[in-house]
Amino acid sequence: MKISSLKHGLLVGFLLFYQWSMAQIPVDTLLPVRGFCIGSPQSSRVDEFVQFIEKELAPRQVNTLILRVDFNYEFKSHPELRDSVALSRREVKRMVNACQKHHIRLIPQINLLGHQSWAAKTTNLLRVYPQFDETPHVKMPEKYQWPNADGLYCKSYCPLHPDVHKVVFELVDEICDVFEADAFHAGMDEVFYIGDDKCPRCSGRDKAELFAGEVKTIRDHLAQNGRTLWIWGDRLLDGKTTGLGMWEASMNSTHRAIDLIPKDVLICDWHYERPDQTPVYFAMKGLKVMTCPWRMPKNAVLQVQDMVKFRATATKAMKDRFHGMIQTVWSDAGSFLDEYYGRKKTDESGNTASNCFRALYEEIGKIASN
Repeated sequence: MKISSLKHGLLVGFLLFYQWSMAQIPVDTLLPVRGFCIGSPQSSRVDEFVQFIEKELAPRQVNTLILRVDFNYEFKSHPELRDSVALSRREVKRMVNACQKHHIRLIPQINLLGHQSWAAKTTNLLRVYPQFDETPHVKMPEKYQWPNADGLYCKSYCPLHPDVHKVVFELVDEICDVFEADAFHAGMDEVFYIGDDKCPRCSGRDKAELFAGEVKTIRDHLAQNGRTLWIWGDRLLDGKTTGLGMWEASMNSTHRAIDLIPKDVLICDWHYERPDQTPVYFAMKGLKVMTCPWRMPKNAVLQVQDMVKFRATATKAMKDRFHGMIQTVWSDAGSFLDEYYGRKKTDESGNTASNCFRALYEEIGKIASN
């Protein structure tokens, strides 16, 4: 009984000390990255989105904004790749200025490697430059459905095509310059087509080496201008061994690339249906990692609690690799704003991106103010 009471007393003492110690840590130390990721606004919604930055992101101490731009910009280097309606330089600068005013790091994203199509539509890069297609023999259907005989989810460009990086990097450099960015997000999630057997350049090659090679190629290009590379982490997880499956992890052997990529690549680790604790795996591999929820508030709360705990209990070498939290929104900014401000009907379960965002930052606020 005495030993049991002693153990209980020690446990209570540890928990009290843990809570006290957390209360003494500034929010920047508690979570170095407190992020928000969303599709860039259309021109007509820029003013409203700037107000969202100032009235919603800044007061919550969000310090990182990832904007999925893709081709929603009036590129001068490749005007043929612009969306039909695209952001002007002046409109981008309005967002840049708002972020700088509130000390928010602004990071643009263009999907590289994968996500070069969506449903039955080929997106701009492969539509204009079809020679870059990893799987030209896979034709886009009139009506898309999953699963399908071709295993088509999204098209990829061939990472070994001799001309693809000239085009891609001109886009990357231009978008990073106009956003005044010191980092770039390359996407690289859900890459199902890589090392295809019919590709004259990639056939027979190791898929993990191909994926790692593309990561390194992009990383090295960015490093020439002092910029860092951010990517989604799913292709670096073993979907079979972990049971995470083909969406949140890899079933085509790219997971071994985790040991081949540079250690200064930052990982955005997304899990939406379960709060899986894979940040520990990335950190143990020497990579900085941020956990990324989407639409389930309960999961987001557990994930931020886990991230704070990881940082509090990690070794000195690993602590800073547990780098923070990023709320992800898988729509354009306008659709999210309509949801957030109650202008459209939402899921009655409460599992929405806007509710998840509120819950995540409410929990961060609670932890920071204890």
